[in-house]
Amino acid sequence: MSEEKAMSEQNGPAANRLEYWAEQRPEQVAIIDDEGQLSWREWNERADALAESLHRAGIGPDDVVAARMQNRKEWAILHAALGKLGCRLLGMNWRLTPLEAEYILANSGARALFCDDEEPELLSRALDKSGVPLRVSLAPAPGFLSFASLLAPTAPARYSRADPPLIIYTSGTTGFPKGVEMNRNAADPKLKEYGEAVRGQPSGEHDIVLITMPMHHGAGPAIVRTGCSRGSLMIFMRRFDPEAVLARIQQYRVTVWSGVPTMFKRIAALPAEVIARYDLSSIRALSVGAAPATHELKLWIMATFGDCLRENYGSTETGMVASLDPAMQKRKPGSVGKPFRHVDIRIRDELGHELPAGEVGELWVRTPALIDRYLNGPALGEDLLDSDGFFRIGDVGWLDKEGYLYITDRSKDMIISGGVNIYPAEIEAVLLQHPALQDAAVIGIPHEEFGEQVKAFCELKPGAQLGVEELTAFASERLASYKRPRSIEFVRELPRNTMGKILKRALREPYWRDRERAL
Repeated sequence: MSEEKAMSEQNGPAANRLEYWAEQRPEQVAIIDDEGQLSWREWNERADALAESLHRAGIGPDDVVAARMQNRKEWAILHAALGKLGCRLLGMNWRLTPLEAEYILANSGARALFCDDEEPELLSRALDKSGVPLRVSLAPAPGFLSFASLLAPTAPARYSRADPPLIIYTSGTTGFPKGVEMNRNAADPKLKEYGEAVRGQPSGEHDIVLITMPMHHGAGPAIVRTGCSRGSLMIFMRRFDPEAVLARIQQYRVTVWSGVPTMFKRIAALPAEVIARYDLSSIRALSVGAAPATHELKLWIMATFGDCLRENYGSTETGMVASLDPAMQKRKPGSVGKPFRHVDIRIRDELGHELPAGEVGELWVRTPALIDRYLNGPALGEDLLDSDGFFRIGDVGWLDKEGYLYITDRSKDMIISGGVNIYPAEIEAVLLQHPALQDAAVIGIPHEEFGEQVKAFCELKPGAQLGVEELTAFASERLASYKRPRSIEFVRELPRNTMGKILKRALREPYWRDRERAL
């Protein structure tokens, strides 16, 4: 046995799981995507080949490698290769504009970028300005190496000690995205036990897992890691399509699937006769998360797929916090569940005093996965992380006497559209780059399918003239499609308090009040 393999196995079976399955069942299919499939042996061998090419290019332990890719087998090969090298994986949304990508690449110090853009050359300026030396594309492009060219025909076997730490960028109140490095202390026994609890949804070597959650979100990579650790067959779906999901469930006899509420809403919106065409009886475990799911939606899911629904609640900075298992869905309507093992929850008032069960207050949580700083940033202040290790998650809620958590509101500004967090400060900063604008306020308004939709209120400088179409075009050049305001309203003056702070509550109230009346 090689020294590298021996050291890997000392870290436990989870540390070298891809290599384990490649030895135990080499020819069994591990991954199916829109363009083909990989056996466990092929996945491992291609990861070895890619790791060797990256090593020769000077990529090594702790280096940051960005993956700007949709759900596909090449992402899984890259993920495994980085685990073998001890690198860190930066999950980058493939919809980000070059300007947005430039900031994240520079801030993270990324040494390489892998992308599946149709026109990767549009990223060249961002890569030059951010100083990324190694550029790899799945599509042929000037200045980029091809992914296939890095898969050398022969390469030494490598053994991963752990999954690559995942870096996800999330925006804050400053409007600038911040990197969160997850899975940093993988050797911590408490973190290991917490991880096992979070991965507690049953899936095993006989399961078939459908993957529609994106790889630039914490959920997508977590599903792949769990599926790999348990030897499950994984079906990667490039882009979500409601009827295509039903077709894949029937075709592959999918047993496990996770989605955001918008995905389930889109399926529910299909004609009943369309849903009835498909056999969904193979599903035995579903989970929903990343955005609030109404009790009515959860009842529809259970009526359609069976009593197998689990709801998960957490955040990028804290990891998973709570989960509501299938047996409690009807007993605890409105709850997001009980905290996972090694997770502590405190409900506090405005002065920081802990509140008893049943009283609504601000949510502070402590988890083994909690960050103490953003990537390349200073330690978090007491306003976010207190001396006892509790993080101010930004949501408002309460605990019942049995310890079940209920979320009644969330951070005032953040918008969740289709399960994706959108931060108004970031959009406002872009809009205010237009010379005609004096101020801007971005809010989320109700939307039947996505939960919320981005709306901007804009105040012009005295004497300035600007139309909605012109400002929309300006924003489209600088913001990813999901961040762009779907409606823009010019106002003579934005509502403000005596200190000059914009009163977003006053802007939101008519839309949400009308929605409540409609309900």
